[in-house]
Amino acid sequence: MTRKKVLVTGGAGFVGSHLCDRLLKEGNEVFCLDNFFTGQKQNIVHLLGNPFFELIRHDVTAPFFIEADEIYNLACPASPVHYQYNAIKTMKTSVMGAINMLGLAKRIKAKILQASTSEVYGDPLVHPQPETYWGHVNPIGERSCYDEGKRSAETLFVNYHKQNHVKIKIIRIFNTYGPRMHPNDGRVVSNFIVQALQNHDITIYGEGQQTRSFQYVDDLVEGMVRMMASPDPFTGPVNIGNPNEFTILELAEKVIQLTGSTSTIINKPLPPDDPMMRQPDIALAKKELGWAPTVELEEGLIKTIAYFKELI
Repeated sequence: MTRKKVLVTGGAGFVGSHLCDRLLKEGNEVFCLDNFFTGQKQNIVHLLGNPFFELIRHDVTAPFFIEADEIYNLACPASPVHYQYNAIKTMKTSVMGAINMLGLAKRIKAKILQASTSEVYGDPLVHPQPETYWGHVNPIGERSCYDEGKRSAETLFVNYHKQNHVKIKIIRIFNTYGPRMHPNDGRVVSNFIVQALQNHDITIYGEGQQTRSFQYVDDLVEGMVRMMASPDPFTGPVNIGNPNEFTILELAEKVIQLTGSTSTIINKPLPPDDPMMRQPDIALAKKELGWAPTVELEEGLIKTIAYFKELI
């Protein structure tokens, strides 16, 4: 068996570290690239003794050179708290990061996968969201550095493919949760679990009637690996998410129940540009990748709660 050399940018992050685990388990050599803005050493410390794992501290906004067969481009803060902290840097990470990684892929003839996001659909006017929907994004809003950064990255990927014949794959990731989430990344699942475990009030923005679809991280990694292996000329974009839709209030109640918490739910005003609905249409992923999520919300939450219990 020939070992593939695989570069994972953002490899010490929540999703990236799970992907590194999976790629190593499949017998690949993995280069994990991270600048540790949101990535954490503890996510990959268990891999440091593996001779086929290499950790490189680097920022994707600067050029990078390596020999690899495949590149997974995951580098970018993905929660509002982090991506709004330095909006210019977030945009640069998406755009310059894509340019640098696509340039590398072009030079070394590597296949490259872009981790895009359901945020490209903005506050959608079509429900659920198929890949053919162009989205409803505010280009000057609070979240635009992330939304527009990822939209620009998709544009760059498609153009590098058309113009320079770079082998590309694009996935649009919907809300994902699981162990190794950043405890204070401001994402709803980690927020609720941390608040519930400490018996603090659980904060819901608005009435809690906005909906989200939550996928467990293992399902996402499976979708990524299948997408990378999918035959050409299929490039995507393809939605990777769990189509089971829950209101934020339902999620809060479920977390309180599973943690046995004494927390009470309090309401705060809704932040600007917060999408009211989010649900993937995964017909394309089923057809092209034979992929569908297998982990139900309760099962995934139990595993995630166990992780945060240890952390706290």
